[in-house]
Amino acid sequence: MNHSKRAGAVRHAWEQGVILPVTLIVLVAMTLAGIALLRSVDTSSVIAGNLAFKQSATASGDAGVEAAIAWLIQTAPTGSLDQDMPGSGYYATRQDALDLTGNKRVPEATPDDDLDWSDAGAVTRLKADAAGNEVAYVIHRMCDGAGPLDARTCSTQQVFKKGQDEGAQGAMEGYRPPSFDSSATRAFYRITARVTGPRNTTSYVQAVVSI
Repeated sequence: MNHSKRAGAVRHAWEQGVILPVTLIVLVAMTLAGIALLRSVDTSSVIAGNLAFKQSATASGDAGVEAAIAWLIQTAPTGSLDQDMPGSGYYATRQDALDLTGNKRVPEATPDDDLDWSDAGAVTRLKADAAGNEVAYVIHRMCDGAGPLDARTCSTQQVFKKGQDEGAQGAMEGYRPPSFDSSATRAFYRITARVTGPRNTTSYVQAVVSI
């Protein structure tokens, strides 16, 4: 009888000794799983936040493109688009060698090869919007050189318009208004908008329009 009690006490003590390390292992595993979950949630929040900032910057870039188009429409009738207007962020040539990101850093680079987006004398800068995004844009006419628009050295679009004269109607016969065709040559303009926003967000939006 005493032997049975002694054996039971030994088994109970052994079971208690096994439960302790198992419990510690489970606690460690749960702790690691909790840390991994927290890091996953934190990473997901950062990614979602960055995507939101990127979408906001892109929307602000579209506003910059619209502002540039409005400026072109307003300025085109004056005939001033034949020459550079750096103060308005406008250039009458395409400037193919220019790095529009402003990141060209090679030994042979010259100031004309690298666009300085912080220079108000080279680009047009808009006021920061409600989201804290700052927009700047630059416009390039797609021509090899400045001067009057020349289809031989510029990327152009031929636009045709059809219409009718009002005409008149005589007393004895009907009058059919004559139709007419007219054409115009439009230049292509490349608009590049750069947006800088919170968390060092930088986004570029580019569009080509004909006016």
